[in-house]
Order: sequence, then C-alpha cells, then structure tokens
Amino acid sequence: MTAAVVFAVVFIALYVGHHLGDQWVQTHAQACGKGERSRAGQLHCLAHVATLTATKVLTLTLAAMVTHLPLSPGLVVLALTVDAVSHYWADRRYTLAALADRLGKTGYYRLGMPREGHDDNPSVGTGSFHLDQSWHLTWIFAATLIITAGAPV
Repeated sequence: MTAAVVFAVVFIALYVGHHLGDQWVQTHAQACGKGERSRAGQLHCLAHVATLTATKVLTLTLAAMVTHLPLSPGLVVLALTVDAVSHYWADRRYTLAALADRLGKTGYYRLGMPREGHDDNPSVGTGSFHLDQSWHLTWIFAATLIITAGAPV
C-alpha cells in the first residue's frame, strides 16, 4: 500500500469523522456554550472535542480495518492530539475571532451574523462558520500528513 493510498483513506476517514462529530454528535448545549468565556464554556468545549475525537477514532478505525491500512498507533495518537488541540482553540470562538481580526478578516468573520434587533440570516452560512471549518480542515490535513509519515513505502 503506497503512502498516497494511506493519505487518501486517512483524510477521507477524518473528514467524515469531523462532519459527523462537529454536526451530528455535538450536543446543542455544547454548540451554544463552548464559546462562553467561563469554566462552563471550557467544559462544553472539552466535551465537544472529546466526542469529536472519539468519532474520528471510530471512522479511522473502521476505514483502517476494512482497507487493512497500516497505521502507527503512536502517530495516530499524536495526529489526533494535534487536531483536538487546534479544534478546542478555534471552538472557544473568541480565539478564532481574534485571529480573523488580526488578519483583516473581521468583516468576513461577521458576515451573516445576527445583529442587535435583526436576525436576517436564518442559515448557518456565516463567515465565522466558513472560517471555522476551513481552520478545522487545515488541521485535518496536518493530522493526515502526520499519520501518513509512518506509512510503509
């Protein structure tokens, strides 16, 4: 099995696990509370990242079993730890908002957000959502590279 095949299978498994964990497994309380600047917010975010990571472990394990993927357990743990830390950082919300501000993306980050007295965007298609998801995909890519580094050539 080539490293390219390992990369493709791992990325798809983590990508599917991300969407399942970030959209379906995450509870409403976690989604609403994880950005609060409080102990409760930290705990909501930790719980979300824990279930998200467990979902990624499940999808990666299933894909590896079905495809007989040669994975290094140590690299998988390292990769999923890097991914989890990056996910927690972004999902605290004020952190990603500050990065967007620093990079001149404040307008895009706020695009589509409800405003005082207005809720004229009844979708989740906000700039903050897109920046959040692109951040997560970047780290899924990094995690995939870490895992693939241990693939036999």
